[in-house]
Amino acid sequence: MPLNRRKEEIERRSFLGAGLVAGSAPLWAEGRTEPLRLEPAESFGGLRKESGVAPLAGATWYATDAAGAGFDYRFPAGSLAGARYVTADMLFDGNQMIVFGVTLQEGEQGRTFNFRFSGLNQCSFRLRMPLSLVDQNRWGIDREGAFLKPRCSGSRVDLEKVDRLKLTVRIIGTRPARWCMTPLVATAEEVERIAKPLLPKGPLLDEMGQSTLHDWPGKSRNVEEVSSRIRRQLDTAAGQKFPEHFTRWGGWKKKRLDKGNGHFRVKQHDGRWWLVDPDGYAFWSAGPDCVRVDTNANYEGLETALKWLPDREGEFRDMFERYMRRDGKSVNFLAANHIRALGAEQWRPKWARIALAELRRLRFNTVGNWSEWEFASEARFPYVRPLSFNARRAGNVYRDFPDIYHADFEKDVADYADELRASANDPALIGYFLMNEPTWGFSSEVPAAGMLFTTDTCETRKELGRWLRTKYGEDAALAASWKLPVTFAQVAAGRWKAVLTDAALRDLTEFSTRMVERYFNALTAACKKVDPNHLNLGMRWAGLPPAWAAKGMQSFDVFSINCYRQRVPRQQTDEIHALLKMPVIVGEWHFGALDVGLPSSGIGHLRNQRERAKAYRAYLEDAAANPNVVGVHWFTLYDQSALGRFDGENYNIGFLDVCNRPYEEMGQAAITSHERMYDVADGRVQPFDEAIEYLPNLY
Repeated sequence: MPLNRRKEEIERRSFLGAGLVAGSAPLWAEGRTEPLRLEPAESFGGLRKESGVAPLAGATWYATDAAGAGFDYRFPAGSLAGARYVTADMLFDGNQMIVFGVTLQEGEQGRTFNFRFSGLNQCSFRLRMPLSLVDQNRWGIDREGAFLKPRCSGSRVDLEKVDRLKLTVRIIGTRPARWCMTPLVATAEEVERIAKPLLPKGPLLDEMGQSTLHDWPGKSRNVEEVSSRIRRQLDTAAGQKFPEHFTRWGGWKKKRLDKGNGHFRVKQHDGRWWLVDPDGYAFWSAGPDCVRVDTNANYEGLETALKWLPDREGEFRDMFERYMRRDGKSVNFLAANHIRALGAEQWRPKWARIALAELRRLRFNTVGNWSEWEFASEARFPYVRPLSFNARRAGNVYRDFPDIYHADFEKDVADYADELRASANDPALIGYFLMNEPTWGFSSEVPAAGMLFTTDTCETRKELGRWLRTKYGEDAALAASWKLPVTFAQVAAGRWKAVLTDAALRDLTEFSTRMVERYFNALTAACKKVDPNHLNLGMRWAGLPPAWAAKGMQSFDVFSINCYRQRVPRQQTDEIHALLKMPVIVGEWHFGALDVGLPSSGIGHLRNQRERAKAYRAYLEDAAANPNVVGVHWFTLYDQSALGRFDGENYNIGFLDVCNRPYEEMGQAAITSHERMYDVADGRVQPFDEAIEYLPNLY
């Protein structure tokens, strides 16, 4: 029977199955279908149980003043082997994000699987952790209502060997964390999603898309205030221009590197890398990602969390547009605010004029990734484009890594590159990113190793078998090297179960480099065939790639990283340059704070908007002073929705909020740094370097 079908049913059985405690016999083998309640052996880290009636039936209040608190559960090995889910109902008090982690471990020193999640405050949600995730073939699962960013990490584990679980508060904001939850249970049955969440403080978003749980000095007070602001921004849009020392493309008039060839390029000059604009001038790229009508809020299962939700087919139909593949039911209050101010028919091109004017006002010279780049192209405003590979014919072998030796892989590649035809001759296009943060890059396993465990047969596994045969010749030599009873045939096909030795992992790492090289060489060749004019900006690795992966990326023109640190690490950019002989561009970075109505700051965390602005200056100017860096792109132009986007991110990371109100401190920081970034890059002035108080990251 599904858990918690009705509130009355919860009250009747108090969300309890039979208890599972240390020393009891595993019950799944006996055909048990009733949920098993997992009893914690102990709590740790200062976790405290609080009195008072919880709003969720069968739930208990808990609190902690610091991250690191939680419950430790112990049970006989194999107790979870027949279960499909670990689940509980939860509700977060307060108005700041809490991040939890679940770990499953094979004994005291064994392998550990990690799962993390968050939730919306003041809105009940159901933790639904599918135990199938332990094979690590997925980075995570989709958000469900107020259950946010469920993600996996760590190692694959064998549920027959798992004998312990921890539920830990991983991250809290600036205040103590308080939540209530029902007992944690394991079940072999499908667990239903919550159809109508409990909202103890009522709807979470007002009619303008702002949080109802927060108040702050810059909060918009009514619809007319927002509409008047947007109309004023449109009236002044035509007057916003690049500063005098910028070229028409946003390059630097003081440094002309050559005559130009009509398109953006890269060039090393006097020991540092530059982008070169179409007229031959030095160009350093500063711009925000997501220059689009952003702030999508995923409201699937959360309709009652919205104070206002219009007819999908009426005047506000455009606010229901979907910008990302996994948005599901989404609503865009930034669009609604522009529709109110500018009218339902002509609001979008007027929004574009406002947005591009705001970029010029802030001295940005680039429209970053995931933007409505067609508006930038029309305005001759430099921009970049995203690509995303889909192996719809060849299929994937591990997470989103494709079967690169499949006969139809090249057809998928050709379809992928064909997207570039629309901009192949556009002088405003700087270049394109091949992809963004592939999920195989988040795995603790190299792709070849993950492939062995998760794909029984594919062309890339067959090629791995052939490659190993070329290296070792005989089965006996392979088995001796790997210290495993293995044959080439077992490598080439079949379900792999053995734990890999260090020697096996060395070979699989070497072959993974070959996989990456074949993958990106194919994408690069196809893109250059369709568009020989623009820069291949790489694949936006999350952080800094390991050496085995970087070696397969020599076909790029620029190496891109998403770098959420206090600064771009100089040593690592030097290493990338030494290995690949190419410059670096940062595809994502940001800082946020908790003082403007969002439940999370974003990844980088500062105390307030003034400190956030200082952090912006320090990061950008330090990057400009790095001779290997040719630009940094901030993520994003607008704050995210307080209700959360497709995966649940709800960050203060914009230069403007959902009501199109600019953050003054951030704006002044951007203007100041962008006006001096070329002098910093050329070594004429020193980068900004004031003391900044960085708070622990909330991610």
